[in-house]
Amino acid sequence: MDDVRVLADPAAVEVALDPIRASILDALSEPGSAATVAAAIGSTRQKVNYHLRSLEAHGLIEPAETRAWGGISERFVRRSARRLVVAPGVLQGSAVDPDGVADRLSAAYLIAVNARTVSEVGAIVDSAAAGTRIPTLTVDTVIGFASADDRAAFAAELHAAVAALAAKYHHDEGRPHRLTVSSYPRPKEDSP
Repeated sequence: MDDVRVLADPAAVEVALDPIRASILDALSEPGSAATVAAAIGSTRQKVNYHLRSLEAHGLIEPAETRAWGGISERFVRRSARRLVVAPGVLQGSAVDPDGVADRLSAAYLIAVNARTVSEVGAIVDSAAAGTRIPTLTVDTVIGFASADDRAAFAAELHAAVAALAAKYHHDEGRPHRLTVSSYPRPKEDSP
């Protein structure tokens, strides 16, 4: 089971968003059969089986095992990914182009860059052979700035450091990697 899967097929997104099928996906946090899922969501085995076939046809679930009970075989399935993310291009027919956003310091530009990242990395993962590790790097941290001037100084130093590192390690014949660095105010966390 993958940790995250990016859905780029509108039909798969439609199937995943159907309320009954979404409840089936929720019930499949652990492998289950049509009978166990039906009991969990309060439906019939026959109805759940119909929905399981659709979920499997779109790659949202996969076979897990078959168990024999007397003379009957019970098929168990599991989610193909723990979390599903919709590729931004699904809603518009094309991916968001960061170059179409003039203000490089705007939230719109940040969203466009990250939407492109979701689309590109999702496509790379989908096209890779099963079990292949994709060479990625993610840096995620929280930093508190005492003032807007400190934030601006940090941004300038970070820009200079990244530019120096890029110049040091870039080779025209090397395999290109996209590097994005973003910063935004961290949302307040809900109180428990």
